[in-house]
Amino acid sequence: MAKKILIIEDEKILRDMYAQKLSRAGFEVFSVAGAEEGLETAKKEKPDLILLDILLPKENGIFFLKKLREDPDITQSEVVAFSNFDDPDAREEAERLQVKDYLIKTDYTPKEIVEKIKEYLK
Repeated sequence: MAKKILIIEDEKILRDMYAQKLSRAGFEVFSVAGAEEGLETAKKEKPDLILLDILLPKENGIFFLKKLREDPDITQSEVVAFSNFDDPDAREEAERLQVKDYLIKTDYTPKEIVEKIKEYLK
């Protein structure tokens, strides 16, 4: 059975590109644009890994992480923060909320991101 990945990214071009690349790599992919939608999808699909943008409209990625960690049904999902927001406070808060990694989008090619995700899910 394919591992499930949830992408929470408000930029449609990026969301679609990563969904396509991860699907091609053999993952079952769900993608949404916002934190609240992400929480609903996480509860329904119970993803193995969540690729989470930190800067989102309305509620941000830190809000999502706090809600995720409060919910016993979905708190076990691994989360990789994935952002262009390289803010020490946001990174520290994300790490406190047990993200597996905090990646800066511009530091990695999409292929490298897919490879990292494969590694995380071994």
